[in-house]
Amino acid sequence: MHFSDPARIVAAEPAAALGRRDFLKGTAAAGLVLGLHLAPAGRARAADTADTAGEAFAPNAFVRVSPDNTVTLVIKHHEMGQGVTTGLSTILAEELDADLAAVRAEYAPSDAERYGNLVMGGMQGTGGSTAIANSWMQMRMAGATARAMLVAAAAERWDVPASDIVVSKGVVSAGERSATFGELAEAAAQQAVPGEVALKDPSRFVYIGKRDVHRLDSKGKTDGTATYGIDVQLPGLLTAVIARPPAFGATLRSFDAAEAKKVNGVEAVLEIPEGVAVVATGMWPAIKGRKALEIEWDLSTAGPASSEALYEQYEKLVDAPGTAVTSSQDTEPGLAGAATTIEAGFRFPYLAHAAMEPMNGVAWLRDGRLETWAGHQFPSIDHPYAAEAAGLDVSKVELNTLISGGSFGRRANGWADFTVEAVHVARALKEQHDREDPVRVQWTREDDTQAGLYRPLYVHRARIGLDADGNIAGWRHTVVGQSIMAATEAMAGMIHNGVDESSVEGVSPTPYAIPAFSVALHSPEQPVRPLWWRSVGHTHTAYAMETLMDELAEAAGRDPVEFRLALLGDAPRVAGVLKLAADKGGWSEPAPEGRARGIAVHKSFSSYVAEVAEVSMVDGMPKVHRVTVAVDCGVPINPDQIAAQMEGGVGFALAAALYGEIGIEDGKAQQANFDRYQVLRMPEMPQVDVHIVPSQEAPTGVGEPGVPPLAPAVANAVHRLTGKRVRRLPFARAGLGSA
Repeated sequence: MHFSDPARIVAAEPAAALGRRDFLKGTAAAGLVLGLHLAPAGRARAADTADTAGEAFAPNAFVRVSPDNTVTLVIKHHEMGQGVTTGLSTILAEELDADLAAVRAEYAPSDAERYGNLVMGGMQGTGGSTAIANSWMQMRMAGATARAMLVAAAAERWDVPASDIVVSKGVVSAGERSATFGELAEAAAQQAVPGEVALKDPSRFVYIGKRDVHRLDSKGKTDGTATYGIDVQLPGLLTAVIARPPAFGATLRSFDAAEAKKVNGVEAVLEIPEGVAVVATGMWPAIKGRKALEIEWDLSTAGPASSEALYEQYEKLVDAPGTAVTSSQDTEPGLAGAATTIEAGFRFPYLAHAAMEPMNGVAWLRDGRLETWAGHQFPSIDHPYAAEAAGLDVSKVELNTLISGGSFGRRANGWADFTVEAVHVARALKEQHDREDPVRVQWTREDDTQAGLYRPLYVHRARIGLDADGNIAGWRHTVVGQSIMAATEAMAGMIHNGVDESSVEGVSPTPYAIPAFSVALHSPEQPVRPLWWRSVGHTHTAYAMETLMDELAEAAGRDPVEFRLALLGDAPRVAGVLKLAADKGGWSEPAPEGRARGIAVHKSFSSYVAEVAEVSMVDGMPKVHRVTVAVDCGVPINPDQIAAQMEGGVGFALAAALYGEIGIEDGKAQQANFDRYQVLRMPEMPQVDVHIVPSQEAPTGVGEPGVPPLAPAVANAVHRLTGKRVRRLPFARAGLGSA
């Protein structure tokens, strides 16, 4: 995702005093620059802000130490498989010198004033691979502050200088005397919160950067104790499924619920803004009831007609003048005088997120208050939208955030759809039947796949000229596709000068030093709601740029790596991962018989990733045998987790590259489940070797940057094998034939 600079932080009004629009505009991290909400040194004490349960020591908004030695991290970022709970716990434990095994994570409440994401301008949310980047110094300061106060408590108790005290794995000691964190918690709570604390020198890190630190949430996910939205159990909990319009832009005309109400277990049939909800005692009767509904839909405003019609429409637009994104200088002289000209058009389809846990949300509207349970990836959006749906002030709404079985951007949407739907059902149940039962709205896989909120369909066209020496003389590039940011009120303010930067990121800006480079954008509107998808605009821009780089290198008679390096003089970290991947991936060595290697490099979300794909052709489709990944994400917090995210990104990207496509006909998505929206099968997963660049730069994210280079690396290998350039994804559409 594309977010504003962390410096754009303003104080927020209390959320309870704001309506939805003002709430969305006003969310920001108030308090100190790091958002720790520390009391002034020497005046207030931790006891003034400590948790009221027992004698817990809570010196700031993020850390709590209990008498039983448990260290609780209050985590403001959403866990959806990317490992953020482990990453943030590692940073906190490092500066606190806690026993990492004693650290527990709990989700922060919806409170942007304390828990805003500084990279998102202070709104509370997770996305854009920002969790570690945003929280690096916050967690270090939180841990170091708590440690300093525990040390001060021990020094006071033992009457020794603080400099004589050693802290290790949750134990404070001085000579033969020692005490656990829990034993010092009450005394530490009486200490003054220090105004400044010293951070640990990286040479003394015991957790950060160590490969033997593994995920803290694996046990709960493997033994079934982890609670997802689909697992929530409450007294009298009902289940609802919704009959939504069968085509994008269609609306409800009328319905007959008589047969649905005859289904054993169906409690109510309700008209809500999203369609018709069938509320039942369980999932099966709800589904049976929905099938029994007789519904007439108004399809007069449904669209688009088809994906192919969209491609044709977009390819007409791509030749028309668009909104200027960037222009380094006039491209026309270089193109007109070029010794060699390359023209290329690309087609990229709609893509679904296909998270393993289909969307769901629980709402309980009772006694004038609302409580929700869901994978609240964007509390600053979900909270006010839930309040509006319930007809309540935000102060009367409580969000309970649960881990999610994947998201890839799906749960971070500007409509808060999975939350709002549940609230609409709970409100209708109360208003129409005077019932205050909790309700879970559960989506089926088909509901989720066909509901829209896709990575938009895009068309690119580039015209590039090379001079007689094989150097780029001019490059004109146009992108056509829906604006993700314009689709929702919550994000529309992130469009600048008519440009949704998420549509062009990766083309503009680019790390390549390209003279006479111009980029233009068209953002047509469509009935299909668009949404970011893992690595957002980089999903298509990296493919266009990196396959074009290979094509230019070939036209210039130069090695693809050498050609790129010549353009990366001002981007040493991009060049660094490119050289590392080429070296570790055997770029200069012959590929095994019947195989070829392709390479691609891309910067996204302030991280740098290069990938070498070793590929053969089997029955007209690429078979990827091995992928070598080089990643520079600053200080590597959890190397094991970084490797896992690169591996997962490769698998995710490969599935989309090979098969991913939501096709539209008569306004309807043609894929509904994994039989037609195919994900990667285990035998198709290549060997992935990950190499992490040592760094002392500030850490950046790894949840998304492993995705963009994969498809172009495979495409470049395919060209070496077949001589064909793949301009349309997925590869299943490329008509490659046998090789």
